[in-house]
Amino acid sequence: MENWYVIVWRSLSAVVILFVLTRILGKKQISQLTLFEYVLGITLGELAGFISTDVEAHYLHGVIALLIWFLVPYALEHITLRNLRIRNFLEGSMTEVIKDGKILEKNLRRERFSPDDLMEELRKKDVFDVNEVEYAVLEAGGDLNILLKKEYQPLTAKLLNISIPNEKTTESQVIIMDGKVVPEALVQAEKSERWLHKELDKRKVKPEEIYLAQVDGDGGLYLDLFDDRRELPAGESPVLLTSLLRKCQADLDLYTLTAKSDKERESYRRCSHDLKQVLRELSPLLKT
Repeated sequence: MENWYVIVWRSLSAVVILFVLTRILGKKQISQLTLFEYVLGITLGELAGFISTDVEAHYLHGVIALLIWFLVPYALEHITLRNLRIRNFLEGSMTEVIKDGKILEKNLRRERFSPDDLMEELRKKDVFDVNEVEYAVLEAGGDLNILLKKEYQPLTAKLLNISIPNEKTTESQVIIMDGKVVPEALVQAEKSERWLHKELDKRKVKPEEIYLAQVDGDGGLYLDLFDDRRELPAGESPVLLTSLLRKCQADLDLYTLTAKSDKERESYRRCSHDLKQVLRELSPLLKT
């Protein structure tokens, strides 16, 4: 055990080198491992373990081996970014497996995909009937991406020719954590401390009693207290009220399009117009 300090030094230095190399190689090594990158990760780990514990081996030789296994994929990565043919050769390319609603059996066999494999991947996409699929591709990384036929696609406002006004939304921000207000998050959420204290007063709660408070993209406030047995009164948000009224108006517009008679259609149109007028009149109050 007289060489224990050498093993400690070699191990720590190997951890640092391995960390730096993987950081340079980028996050792709973690999120989308190809076969080559999988082998690369195992080899780098083995080399790091080798130079950490084999005190009889020359330390510099292990470092050189690590650098070689780092430089080769690093150089290939830069080459593939600029050359499509080399990228397709090294990483592969996507393969069409369903086109115009028809399964391409030859492409499936070439990718060693059985009908069971295809159906399993479709079920992962919440598709249980292959007849619903218009187009499907097997990506180089092995993921199956699909395009449903139009009659099976979810309804959207655009398909219904409904105009929805663009509303500015912000990213959800945690503005109180462990009973402490986070001023930077309040700025990001475009809220003031005065607004925060006003909302907390409505709920009859103090910041130090709150484990976590979050403002969502629509301006709603979520609170979680340290005391889980305590019930909070529901807070009112003008932004949420505005969203609810606009949703009602959108529903009325939808009913207008699907009405079975002219009288029914006119009734929905009139209600939608009246609600639009109400929104216009309440606009100054809802923004406060």
